Formats: sequence, C-alpha cells, structure tokens
Amino acid sequence: MAKLYFRYGAMNSGKSTALMQVAHNYEERGMEVLVLKPSIDTKGGDQLVSRLGVTRTVDISVTPDMDLFETIRRYCEEHFRPACILTDESQFLTAEQAEQLFLITVELDIPVIAYGLRTDFCLKGFSGSTRLLELAHEIEEMKTICTCGRKAVCNARMVNGEFVFEGNQVAIDLENNVEYQSLCAKCYFEKKKATESK
Repeated sequence: MAKLYFRYGAMNSGKSTALMQVAHNYEERGMEVLVLKPSIDTKGGDQLVSRLGVTRTVDISVTPDMDLFETIRRYCEEHFRPACILTDESQFLTAEQAEQLFLITVELDIPVIAYGLRTDFCLKGFSGSTRLLELAHEIEEMKTICTCGRKAVCNARMVNGEFVFEGNQVAIDLENNVEYQSLCAKCYFEKKKATESK
C-alpha cells in the first residue's frame, strides 16, 4: 500500500531542494510525478524556489477550497497516474486537505511526500502540519543548524531586520521586509526575551 510521508524541518533545512531531488530521481527513471504548492505561498509564483538557486514549475497550485482527492482522481483520469505526489509548503494546506492526501494514498494507492514546517514563528502548529503529523505513515525531521551551532528547531521572524514575536501566522519569506532565521530553542527564547525587554 502507498504511504503518506511528512518531512518537516525548520527554515533552511533544504525541504524544497530535497523535494526537487526526489522529483528528479523519479523522472530520471522514466516515472512521472505531480508537484503541488499551496497558492498562499506566493514566493516564486508558479515556481518552487530553493535557496540553492534550483527552481521547478509547480503542476498544481492548491487553493484553500480545493478538494485534493477529487483533483488528483480527475487528473489521473484525464492525464496520467503519477508515480508519486510531492507537496511543498504543506503547512499551508488545510487540515481537510491533509486528510485528502492521506486518502489519496489509501484509495488511489499513490505515494505522497509532503514537505513543510511543523510550527510557526510563535511555536504554534499550522493546521496542515498538525494533521499531517497525526496521519502520516512515516514522519522524518530534516535538520539544519542555528547560528550557535546547535540544531535549529524554531523559525524566528524578522521584520525590517528586527525579531518579532507577534503578528499574523502567515507572512511569506522575503516579502514585505519579512525574513526568517532558523534558531535553536535557547537562542529563540534569548531573542524573545531581549525583544520583550525593549
């Protein structure tokens, strides 16, 4: 039976790069894949963008009201049955869409690999990620390091070069002077305490 995989990691852990490498591996062997990205992630437009400079065109831009199970079922009937479905920025999927990815593996027998963040800049879960953590057959952490050398597990938001710990859950990296920094928990709370003391 096909499985749902959730590969999560802090910012800069190479999720988009890994997704594109997996797509390349399938295609190198003559197999076709479908690459999905939530439409809320406007960075790169219809392209996946890796910090290494690698890009790839997205096959399906997922809107919040899209039924992924029906979309993929119809796609298989009208085009081709993919060997694997790869989703980037999966934290931006709705909880229902995460369930639909699970259903794709169960009823359509197509493996799905979802890449995304586990938590936001306030250490709160995204609805898509939370549901994927609950449903995925296999969960894998993709690792990166903090500026201090420890393993980074937090995504700290910076606006105009200053750390912020309040605001909307979604603010796209490199838009409207927003940037993110991957930090270990110790450095994250040090930055938070310093911000609160100002």
